[in-house]
Amino acid sequence: MDNHSLNSDILILEGLRVSPEFSVPAFVLLLLIYIFIMVSNVGLVVLITMERSLQQPMYLLFCNMSVNDALGATTVIPRLLSNVFTPITERYIPYIDCVAQAFCVHFNMGASHTVLMIMAFDRYVAICSPLRYAAIMTSRTVVKLSVSAWTVALLMVGILLGLSIRLSRCRQTVLNPFCDNASLFKLSCESVLINHIYGLGYTVVLLSSSLGSVTLTYLKIAVVCLSSRNKSLNSKGLQTCATHLAVYVIMFVSGSIIVILHRFPHLSDHRKLASILLHVVPPAMNAVIYGLQIKAVRQKIVIMFTRNTRGEITQ
Repeated sequence: MDNHSLNSDILILEGLRVSPEFSVPAFVLLLLIYIFIMVSNVGLVVLITMERSLQQPMYLLFCNMSVNDALGATTVIPRLLSNVFTPITERYIPYIDCVAQAFCVHFNMGASHTVLMIMAFDRYVAICSPLRYAAIMTSRTVVKLSVSAWTVALLMVGILLGLSIRLSRCRQTVLNPFCDNASLFKLSCESVLINHIYGLGYTVVLLSSSLGSVTLTYLKIAVVCLSSRNKSLNSKGLQTCATHLAVYVIMFVSGSIIVILHRFPHLSDHRKLASILLHVVPPAMNAVIYGLQIKAVRQKIVIMFTRNTRGEITQ
């Protein structure tokens, strides 16, 4: 313990605080959830990649969301699992690993917003300009949108973390279930005013642009659907939009709860639990929502299971 405490490159990570009698149930539950997240999201990406009928802009853009969900879950859950049976005072993490985890955590959250923005744009073009959809949403456009979504998140998070790792450290304990930007700059005794200013600006820009663009886009889509006499278009358009909005609402509410709980220090344990759920609930729900709600994907899943069942019966 003393050797570790003298080394500023080794931190103590609080991790998941669970009483000994609940360690095994917590481990099993988290492990099952992680397996479900990985199987469902990776499975959807493989399905969309292999099925030609699903290789359309909407589904290809959704692959970004599935990859991002798998990344987010992998960033947080495995280390939580590895620390469940370890005493809090012995949960060591190298500083460089903590920085990497913090980067991936914020990159995951930033990409969640930017990916949903490009998915909203795709639905806007499909419903509001259906005759021009094929000309606008070409393979090249899909690649450009995907690259821009990841690049914007990468640059914004890179600056966010860069401002924190420049600081000297006078503390070694990360009072959070996992490393994030706030955990990093709280290790310093220097002034973190710049970090707070950029962090606030980063949050405002990301949330306002995300919420504003998604709200305006879907309001326009709703107006077009309600004013159209094509009932098939209305039903399909509103169903797809409802699916996207459900995913956005889950992510936005989960993130907002953490921001609100930050204002109440006496609820720090609740905030820590909410921060874990933010990286567990949306990734688990997104694949279910898209897989079961979108008819084309649901039909392909049913066909695959039917083939497998028939093959087993034949054998």
